[in-house]
Amino acid sequence: MPNNRDVAILILAAGKGTRLKSSLAKVLHCAGGRPLVEHVVRSCAGVGAKKIIVVVGHQAEQVEAAVEPLGVQIVLQQPQNGTGHALLVSKRAIGNAKYVIVLPGDAPLIRTETLKALIHKHKKGQAAATLLTAVLGDPSGYGRILRKGGDAVQAIIEESQLTPETRDLNEINASMYCFTAAKLWPALAKVKPENKHHEIYLTDAVAVLNAAGETVLAEVAPDGREMLGCNTRADLAGVDHTFRDWKREALMRDGVTIQLPETVMVDPDVIIGEDTILEPCVQILGKSKIGAHCVIKTGSVIHDSVLGDEVIVEPHCVISQSRLDSDVVVGPFARVRMETHLKAGSRIGNFVELKKSAVGEGTKAMHLSYLGDAKIGTKTNIGAGTITCNYDGFTKNPTTIGNKVFIGSDSALVAPVKVGDGAYVAAGSTITDNVPADALGIARGRQVNKPGWAGKKRRELAAVQKPAKRKKRR
Repeated sequence: MPNNRDVAILILAAGKGTRLKSSLAKVLHCAGGRPLVEHVVRSCAGVGAKKIIVVVGHQAEQVEAAVEPLGVQIVLQQPQNGTGHALLVSKRAIGNAKYVIVLPGDAPLIRTETLKALIHKHKKGQAAATLLTAVLGDPSGYGRILRKGGDAVQAIIEESQLTPETRDLNEINASMYCFTAAKLWPALAKVKPENKHHEIYLTDAVAVLNAAGETVLAEVAPDGREMLGCNTRADLAGVDHTFRDWKREALMRDGVTIQLPETVMVDPDVIIGEDTILEPCVQILGKSKIGAHCVIKTGSVIHDSVLGDEVIVEPHCVISQSRLDSDVVVGPFARVRMETHLKAGSRIGNFVELKKSAVGEGTKAMHLSYLGDAKIGTKTNIGAGTITCNYDGFTKNPTTIGNKVFIGSDSALVAPVKVGDGAYVAAGSTITDNVPADALGIARGRQVNKPGWAGKKRRELAAVQKPAKRKKRR
C-alpha cells in the first residue's frame, strides 16, 4: 500500500448552506445515521495521511465538537471569503506536507478507496493538480470538465458559461482536488477576488496552473454518487437513501436476511449476526449489536442495544439502551428502555414497559405491566397489570422481587419494597411492606356481597326516571 504520510487533507466545513433553509450548519445535517462532515472525516481517516484539517466558520463550535473527537485539527476561517481563502488560512496548519487533498464537508458518500486512487493518479502523473471527477447522466448544477486528451484537463467550465459546443459535456467537477503544495501556493497567490462575491476561488488556482503549462489531470470516480453534495433537503434524502442501500447490501452479503429491504433502516455502526431476519419496516439504530439467528419483526425499533443469539422481537416493539441475552422473546407492542437487562430465556409480552430493570432467567411478564427500577429473580411470573410504583414525587425507588415469585394480576408494588423468594402476591393487592420468602401477601379490601341490592337499585332508578303523564288538549 502506498505511503501517504506526505499528504495533508483539508476538509472545507465553514459554510452555512443557505439552500437548505436551516438554522443548522450544512455539514451538521445528518444522512446515513451521522453528520455529513463526520462521514467525510471517517473516509479520510483511512487514507493514512499526515494530518486531517477541518476548516470551520459558521457555527464553528458545534462543527468542532462533532469532529474533534475523531482526531482532526481545526482551523477557523473567519470571515469566509471562498475556497481559495480557506486554503490560505490553513497554510500554517498544512505545514510541510508535500501534497494537499481538498474536499467539501458536505460530500459524505466519498470513499477511502476513491481518495487513495486520486492520490495515486496525482503522484504517478507528477501533476500540479488532479481533479476528482464523475460522469453523470444529468450533470445539471455542476461545472464541467473540458479535456485536452487522455487524462489531461484543459479547463473547468462553470455551468453558466457553457456554450453550444460544450453544453453536452457530462463529466463534472466534484470540488475534490489533489495538489502538489509547491505548485499550489504560487498559483493561489496569483488569484484575485474578481467576481461578484469578491471571494478567492480554488478553481481559479487550477486555471492559473493550466495557463502556466503545469500538468492538470482528472481521475474519474468509479461511482458518480460519491460526488453528490447536499445543497437541498432532496439532496439529503438522496444521500441518506444511498447510505441505507450500501449498509443493507453489506449486511445481506454477510448472511442477514432483510425482507423488503427498501423499508428497513440500519445505521452504519450496527452489527448483525448471520441468519438473523429483519422483517419489513424495522429500524436498527445507533451502535446496536444483534446476534445470530434472531428475528426482528415488523415495525420494531432497536436503538443502542445489544441482543444475544436467537432473540425474537415480536412486531412493533421499541428497545433502547438495553441488553437482551440469548433466547429472549419480547412483544408484541413492548417497550424496553434505559439500562434494562433481560436475561436468557426471559419473556416480555404485549404492552409491557420496562425501565432500568433486570429480569432474571426464565422470568415472564406477559401482559400490560410497567416494571421500573426493578430487580427480578429467575423463573418468576409477573401477572397482567402489575405496576412497580417507583416514583414518590421526589426520587425513584427500587423494587426487588426474588426467585420463583408469583405476582398476581393487577398488583401495585409501592417502592421501596421487597418480595422474597417463592412468595405469592394476591391479585389486586397494593403492596407497601416487604413480603417474606414463601409468604402470601394480600393487601386489598375484603369482598362484601349484599343480596338484592342491585334489584332494589334498579327499581329506585326506574321510579325517579318515570316520565309524568301529559295532559289532554281541549
